[in-house]
Amino acid sequence: MYKGTGASAGIGIGTAVVVEESELVIERREISDIEAEIQRFRSAVDRTIADTERMAQDLASRAGEKEAEIMQGHMLLLADPMLTGEIENAVRNEMVNSETAIENVCNMYAEMFASMGDELMQQRAADMRDIKTRMQRSLMGIQSADIASLPAGSILVARDLTPSMTAGINPANVAGIVTELGGRTSHSAILARALEIPAVVAVTGLLAGVRDGDAIVLDGSSGDVYVNPDEETRKAFAGRRTQLADEKKELERYIGMPSVTRDGIRVEIAANIGRPEDVDKVLQYDGEGIGLFRTEFLFMDREEMPTEDEQLAAYRRVAEAMDGRPVIIRTLDIGGDKEIPYMGLEKDENPFLGYRAIRFCLDRKEDVYKPQLRAILRASAYGNIRIMIPLVTCIEEYRQARALVEEIKGELDSRGIPYKRDIQVGIMVETAAASLIADIFAREVDFFSIGTNDLTQYTMAVDRGNKKVSYLYSAFNPAVLRSIRHIISCAREAGIMVGMCGEAASDPLMVPLLLAFGLNEFSMSASAILRTRRLVTGYSVKELQAVADEAMSFSTAAEIEQYMRKFAGM
Repeated sequence: MYKGTGASAGIGIGTAVVVEESELVIERREISDIEAEIQRFRSAVDRTIADTERMAQDLASRAGEKEAEIMQGHMLLLADPMLTGEIENAVRNEMVNSETAIENVCNMYAEMFASMGDELMQQRAADMRDIKTRMQRSLMGIQSADIASLPAGSILVARDLTPSMTAGINPANVAGIVTELGGRTSHSAILARALEIPAVVAVTGLLAGVRDGDAIVLDGSSGDVYVNPDEETRKAFAGRRTQLADEKKELERYIGMPSVTRDGIRVEIAANIGRPEDVDKVLQYDGEGIGLFRTEFLFMDREEMPTEDEQLAAYRRVAEAMDGRPVIIRTLDIGGDKEIPYMGLEKDENPFLGYRAIRFCLDRKEDVYKPQLRAILRASAYGNIRIMIPLVTCIEEYRQARALVEEIKGELDSRGIPYKRDIQVGIMVETAAASLIADIFAREVDFFSIGTNDLTQYTMAVDRGNKKVSYLYSAFNPAVLRSIRHIISCAREAGIMVGMCGEAASDPLMVPLLLAFGLNEFSMSASAILRTRRLVTGYSVKELQAVADEAMSFSTAAEIEQYMRKFAGM
């Protein structure tokens, strides 16, 4: 058995098809006709953009607009005049062939992105390497491996899969994906999940032990991969695959069902989104609201800031689609850890403790913050929109943001522009500072939303991307759980709504504790909504109080998690 990282849930059973892309050998050649070489390069770029556009359109029809945007991001990189300009300058100044210029310039950018350490930038590095290879293949007339026409029941085995390769997969024929490299958050893994193909990544030594035609079974949740398994193992996996299919069908009966516990406590199960198109999946899974609309994605992968009207259109689309259900829009959360060249942000030494989120926005009121707030207020005329301020650490920050909202309301009144007059303005509680003074915040804000990912990171002083200290990163740590319970208690005492939009909101081991603490709203990825609703409707909050008291009596994260695992029968 091989062990990797589960990247896309599901059981894959089939026959191995090993895909090995031939490594490109880039030979440096001096050229004499510079303009002809520049034209050769531009033609390759045009061909690559056209191919990428076809991939994006195909992906949009098969997986959705959100997933297609991964390939649209490649098109933006290919059309970026800064990138293409540098490659052309390299051809002119160094008098080298286009393949060499592409190699040097794209590698420079990829290494720069990779060195930033941020998850998003790691993906940008992978995207840069992908388009580099595709441009070079176009120039050299080398075809990529054809994975669009694999036979039914194929298990795709590769050293790594680029986003462009994954985009070409036909889910009807591919029963699973296994790779030696990659991570759960890679664009390829995201696409595999969107296409609902079981996938396991980061399987060390995979290619050395797998041949074309080998029988393979894999578990996309646990990361287990068996090559040429015995009949007993194969039957066990087939049984689990049937069980998962039955469970998926059984969850459909929770569509339209209220999220109410056995003792009559109603909660709201909402979704986190990053793009307007994501709302389609929220409706598909019967989300009761949008608990987090991450607006920074509207500002990224483009050459200039979105206009107020562009933002209005995005917010309005979501508000109208949700048809009166709450839509919590988080104002811009960017900083030195995210690469948005037109913002003119300097790289922070420690971006997560630096110039970001509300700190940045309050410093850039006129050109960034007020246009966004104005767009949100204007969109509120079309639905139940609420405003959420991220990364607040002191009440002054909230008061300044609130004052700006009131100022813009006055402007809209003077111009006769409609908006939701009683629009709620709340905060994302994601720092130890905000948690400690949650009672002070609760007296002034309209709602809380707990961001457990950052709250855990800041409370435990742990960089969640650092493998050497990742063992400390757990929302089950007593310090984090006490913080969550305190925040909820302060909100309940003040009579304001308290939600959660971090990963813990859909964790089946955490849900019983959050219900016992009194959480009102659980916000998560759309695909987790029905599973969480099933959990909620099976519990009695009154009975969970004793469970929570027992859990909070333990001293370590491991003890609490073990206790909750036993309680949940997992």
